[in-house]
Amino acid sequence: MSTSAASHLPPAFPDRAPWGTASKLRAWQAAALEQYLREHPKDFLAVATPGAGKTTFALRVATELLDRGEIARITVVAPTEHLKSQWADAAHRVGIRVDPQFRNSHGTHGRDFDGVAVTYAQVAARPLLHRARTEAARTLVILDEIHHGGDALSWGDAVREAFEPAQRRLALTGTPFRSDIAAIPFVTYVEDGAGVRRSQADFTYGYGDALRDGVVRPVIFLAYSGQMRWRTRAGDELSAKLGDPLTQDVTAHAWRTALDPKGEWMTSVLRAADTRLSEVRRHVPDAGGLVIATDQTQARAYASLLRGLTGEPAVVVLSDDSGSSKRIEEYAAGQQRWMVAVRMVSEGVDVPRLAVGVYATSTATPLFFAQAVGRFVRARRRGETASVFLPSVPLLMQHAGELEVERDHALDRPRTGRDEDWSPEDALLAAANRAEQASAEADLLPFEALEAQAEFDRVLFDGGEFGTSALVGSEEEQDFLGLPGLLEPEQVAVLLRERQAAQQKGRRKAGADAVAVAQAGADRATHREVAALRKELHQLVGAWAKRTGQPHGTVHAELRRSCGGPAVPQAGADEVRERIAALRRWFVGKP
Repeated sequence: MSTSAASHLPPAFPDRAPWGTASKLRAWQAAALEQYLREHPKDFLAVATPGAGKTTFALRVATELLDRGEIARITVVAPTEHLKSQWADAAHRVGIRVDPQFRNSHGTHGRDFDGVAVTYAQVAARPLLHRARTEAARTLVILDEIHHGGDALSWGDAVREAFEPAQRRLALTGTPFRSDIAAIPFVTYVEDGAGVRRSQADFTYGYGDALRDGVVRPVIFLAYSGQMRWRTRAGDELSAKLGDPLTQDVTAHAWRTALDPKGEWMTSVLRAADTRLSEVRRHVPDAGGLVIATDQTQARAYASLLRGLTGEPAVVVLSDDSGSSKRIEEYAAGQQRWMVAVRMVSEGVDVPRLAVGVYATSTATPLFFAQAVGRFVRARRRGETASVFLPSVPLLMQHAGELEVERDHALDRPRTGRDEDWSPEDALLAAANRAEQASAEADLLPFEALEAQAEFDRVLFDGGEFGTSALVGSEEEQDFLGLPGLLEPEQVAVLLRERQAAQQKGRRKAGADAVAVAQAGADRATHREVAALRKELHQLVGAWAKRTGQPHGTVHAELRRSCGGPAVPQAGADEVRERIAALRRWFVGKP
């Protein structure tokens, strides 16, 4: 066992040592270790942002306690099978032998090992077995991503039952809150002035601290909106612009329409993300991208789209596939451009070269969002910046804007989605939202996406918003996709402000010109005339799509390329007439 080796470990695994951190513990790790050894606690909760080096800190604690004879056995509890192997590899580097292949049916671990790595699900399946193992020797239990201990009441009870006799318990998390109000085992809660119990960490090292220290990358969020059209179970065709103020059920339908692999929105966003990845790879040759999908069917479809766009196969990782862990490891050590996953890499998995992400899932809880973004923030060298592409959904925009806000897990409050200023009115609103959400989910079952057009919306960075709405492929969009791959956070902010100012100046001039043209033109069509023209266009597009087998969105995109102008909802009467005329020419075989 070697405390020196633990001090020299890279802060995350496997096989890397970020700049300035290879020779000794990081400052926060050293401070947390000093506090732990000074206080000698039975329970200790360390909250550290993803990529900060929680594994290194925990293993240094373990080596200290083993060397002092205060413990004789280690149990690591992790959320996934893949993380069990990751912990075992890390422990091996400091001379601690952890068995990640231990199964409940084994009863005890082999003589060659100092302990085991298990999942929360394993503990929940046989808590009394793990209690017996804990009682058999002085045990340090490392609870990785401890919030999973509250995933279900039965899980929390099992974790308490199994590890209550432990000599020491070291809890770790990068996301110190949950999407529900289930109590997390072995976490201290303190009542605030409003009577709400909040989780209390023994040591906290947040994203803002890590960003200032250069331990993690800053994140640029690139949001895309666009016009969506779908058919409900009642047969009604509805349309809305993603990102506009909408009811919860309409937002859910528009969001789901955007994520449809057959629509133009996903193709456009994946193309933009790959353009951004190419720019990053000019400075960071092994930089990789990750698409986080809602389900396995969409994951495979996105991989097919990426292959068509890049000419290279994407690595597909599915949570129930026995080869997933190996594929993640191969991707982490390789040079492939893209990986597509459902949930396998949402938390804890270390792939430091991930630099570009596409959030293509309808999961919107703060916990999952924070875990997903955490996959892209692990810094390896100065100037690296992460880029995450998002649908312009208000809830996701809120999560992105709050990335640097430190939040504690709070109990005794309704699920309002907020952590402060709760009132009885909030409870009524929350109940209404839950009822509306249930209705929306029921309505999503017989759902058909018809059209999804993408539009660049804006960039979120360092608490600010930059850019103005622009067509996909426009110079305005390219201004942001082409940001250099290696920039310090201050340089990123300066460039974003400069490009924002230039675009606003150009928009003001274009707006003045448009007003002059409108004043010189004839009277505008009435809203009824415009509605009739749009209906006629949609009917013709539907007929052409049926005749050719093309998606509706592809037909609309071709018309826009041929005739010019904005998306249908923003197009004027003359522009719609021109598209109708073009479609009619297509039907008779004329260009």
